Amino acid sequence: MRARVGANEARASVERASGASRCVVIHTAQRRRHSMARAGVARAPRACATRDARRRTKRRDVLGGVAAAITATCARAERANASVASEKIKRGEREFVRGDVRGAIDAFDDAIASDERFSAYVWQRGLALYYAGAYEEAAKQFRLDVAQNPNDTEESVWCFASEAMDPAKGVAYARENMLITGRDSRPVMSSVFALFAEGSEEAATRLREAGRSNASDEFYSALYLGLFYEINGDEESARREIERANRTAYARLSGDYMTDVARVHAKTRSWS
Repeated sequence: MRARVGANEARASVERASGASRCVVIHTAQRRRHSMARAGVARAPRACATRDARRRTKRRDVLGGVAAAITATCARAERANASVASEKIKRGEREFVRGDVRGAIDAFDDAIASDERFSAYVWQRGLALYYAGAYEEAAKQFRLDVAQNPNDTEESVWCFASEAMDPAKGVAYARENMLITGRDSRPVMSSVFALFAEGSEEAATRLREAGRSNASDEFYSALYLGLFYEINGDEESARREIERANRTAYARLSGDYMTDVARVHAKTRSWS
């Protein structure tokens, strides 16, 4: 359950506090007037006005303190929720690396339950859903992610792969509805995007050539060629490319989470 109090709730609490204070002051003033009337005492208008001003000032101070306390409580609760969610995401990543994609999904879902602000940023959840065969949910996750990070080519490609593998959609649907992203800072990703957008062997050749630039590009070229062949039903070529990705120096030494994805890919397909 969320421990967080939203701005509307804070405003409502302040308004309730204001209403309660106002009722107490009015009721007290009425009782005092009745008592003075019964005793035959005439009120001094200037003195009453001064007292009323002091009461209003005190009431404003009380309400200001209530609002400040609520704001501080909200901030502390939100920070606590974010910390808990971050730890659960790390747990999900560990489960995924071990090959327990269902355990990873549960941890990522727990993270979102702890803090819903994370729901559009947990791209790791989309990967776990893909390898669990939950293609529709995976595509939804990647579409949410692209809305927040419109320059990440990989999010678009994984959404494409998820919809292509979905029996209710397929490759043609995925290509027609492919998410267009902005300029990715990694040059190899333009070739990756072109491969899935065009779906041609010419594009595959260009991606292989792009993979010769450096160790990182070599890995990513092989990974996405493998994914491309998988969604097109060419298991032999998919296995060859994924195994090539896992043999690269980048896969062995970089610590990049996507190198774990390549290993999980091979493991879930019983290729390793």
